[in-house]
Amino acid sequence: MKNYKITLQYDGTRYLGWEHQPGKDNTIQGKVETLLGRMLDRPEGDVPKVIGAGRTDAGVHAAAMVCNVHMETAMTPEEIMTYMNTYLPDDIGVTDVREASERFHSRYNAVGKTYRYTCWYGACKPVFDRRYIYVLDSQPDLDAMRKAAAHLIGTHDFKSFCGNPKMKKSTVRRVDSIEIEQKGERITFTYHGSGFLQYMVRILTGTLLEVGFGKREADSIPALIAAENRTLAGYTVPPKGLCMMRVDY
Repeated sequence: MKNYKITLQYDGTRYLGWEHQPGKDNTIQGKVETLLGRMLDRPEGDVPKVIGAGRTDAGVHAAAMVCNVHMETAMTPEEIMTYMNTYLPDDIGVTDVREASERFHSRYNAVGKTYRYTCWYGACKPVFDRRYIYVLDSQPDLDAMRKAAAHLIGTHDFKSFCGNPKMKKSTVRRVDSIEIEQKGERITFTYHGSGFLQYMVRILTGTLLEVGFGKREADSIPALIAAENRTLAGYTVPPKGLCMMRVDY
């Protein structure tokens, strides 16, 4: 039994997210496991367990989701990749397959993750990119948002930015950097950190946009972090603008 490290990219528009959901089969994890079960000629219901580096939510995309799976096959990594790209839906693709050590775990061994949220502000409608960007009604103040973002850097309890009110595990996370850039009509928020809570990147982005639109002060962020109260933070921006860009090991 070998352990394979697989890197995927996907358009999450029509999926319910990465992780299995009871009674529903329209997830990225489900599609990959079902296909590998067919590749290994296993009976229905006996599919290999695919472990993802993260749990992207419904409608969120990935440029480089890493997962691993233990399975017995005579196929080479190149043949596995070819098979998967042949039979996976067109909105899911495999960019790399390689043998990993027996103990490699795509989630527990990850030391950092990068997510990017993309907004758009301009005179024209982004017709061809509409599934991947969040259209803004006005131009936000980038300098104010950068000032607010500086308060978020470091290790903090991000409970105010967690979308799961029943979260029982620690909500402490480390954010290494937040880069806010504008190129033409695109405004991107690039986050790198040790890991992110459910909806955390989307809530952080909504909060920063509120600063950019003058709805809250940049210097209010430390008090917001200290409050550990989700109702005090900004709104949750739509999932379509979010993409997992990289997982570090």
